[in-house]
Amino acid sequence: MASSSTSPAPPESQTFTTMDKDLEAIGAHCQYTYCNQLDFLPFRCESCKGTYCLDHRTETAHKCPRAGEWAAARRKATALSSTTNSANPGKPTLLTASQCSHPSCKTYINTLNSVGVGCPTCNRQYCLKHRLREDHSCSTLIPIGARPSTGPTQAEKAKAALGRLRVWGKEKQAAVLPKPKPSTAASRIIAVNGLKRTAKGDAKVPMDKRIYLYVEAEANTTSSKLPKGEYWYSKDWSVGRLLDAAAKSLQVENVNNRGGGEEERLRVYHVELGRVLEFGEKAGNVCIDGNTIVLLRGVGPAETK
Repeated sequence: MASSSTSPAPPESQTFTTMDKDLEAIGAHCQYTYCNQLDFLPFRCESCKGTYCLDHRTETAHKCPRAGEWAAARRKATALSSTTNSANPGKPTLLTASQCSHPSCKTYINTLNSVGVGCPTCNRQYCLKHRLREDHSCSTLIPIGARPSTGPTQAEKAKAALGRLRVWGKEKQAAVLPKPKPSTAASRIIAVNGLKRTAKGDAKVPMDKRIYLYVEAEANTTSSKLPKGEYWYSKDWSVGRLLDAAAKSLQVENVNNRGGGEEERLRVYHVELGRVLEFGEKAGNVCIDGNTIVLLRGVGPAETK
């Protein structure tokens, strides 16, 4: 009986101490001065870098000595990131794209599949289909951001330039034409046949589609050694394509596709019709064999009636 009453008790105190140490290893004590509570999911203050319990996790609750520092640093980083993104927008997407400024066009521009072309006259963005002035009726639009001007308008400048062009055409017509204009049908046929024998052009154009023209560049337009020539073009070509081919043949600098101003843009002047041709007109509709066209720079768009 005595031996049974003196048997040692189980080491409960040792077991409790070991468990307490394991629990302390899992969580962390609140660093607030009057708390020191053990929290298994403690919170970290990003301003003072301290560890706190649920009740003292906010900067106000634990009287943070560096209150507001983390928020200020985040605002500064956000502002810097916004500036960097605006300077380097990255690849265009539908979220950053805009719509063509033409009223009837629904094409999204400034995307990977469709680039945007800015018009320097009206200060608007257009798709490739409406990039030319004639395609989006640029002369009727008020430029974005334009200031009121007391000087002559673009239409007045174009009319004045066309008037000077007509005077030039009358004075220089004899020099432009390689020979006097035939007065009879027979003599005109002989002159056209002679033109066909000496003309040059793209051999891929079929014979029945060719139109034979005298082509000249005004002295102010070119300084090349080929100021004039005799060439054939396709009747199905637009005046714009004909201009590109003629400028290449006469070695005239052509900057029409670079989006420059009207002062540097080439135009096609039809001597017999006495007017500037539109880029979109069909060559076969406005020219016949034996006509003369002149490449001029800075004369403005075709006159609208």
